Amino acid sequence: MRIYCTTCGSKGRISSREELTKAFVKLYCQCLDAKCGHTWVANLTFSHTLRPSAQQLDVLLFDRLRDLPPAQQRELFDQLGKQAVA
Repeated sequence: MRIYCTTCGSKGRISSREELTKAFVKLYCQCLDAKCGHTWVANLTFSHTLRPSAQQLDVLLFDRLRDLPPAQQRELFDQLGKQAVA
């Protein structure tokens, strides 16, 4: 990730970061131009998902299955077994 000074436009560097949550991080930045020397804080945030993780889908599916009564679980597995044979 490239970061640029908001004052002079020169390249900057992230000197440290403070993770407030997994979706929000404060980046403490410094301008690399010695004549400028500007320091600032930028925020890095999670915006939205474009495609859900396949791992996440598996977890959601297993959680939903676990919440079903045992009779419904058996019925679903029986239906899946019939479709696999066909």
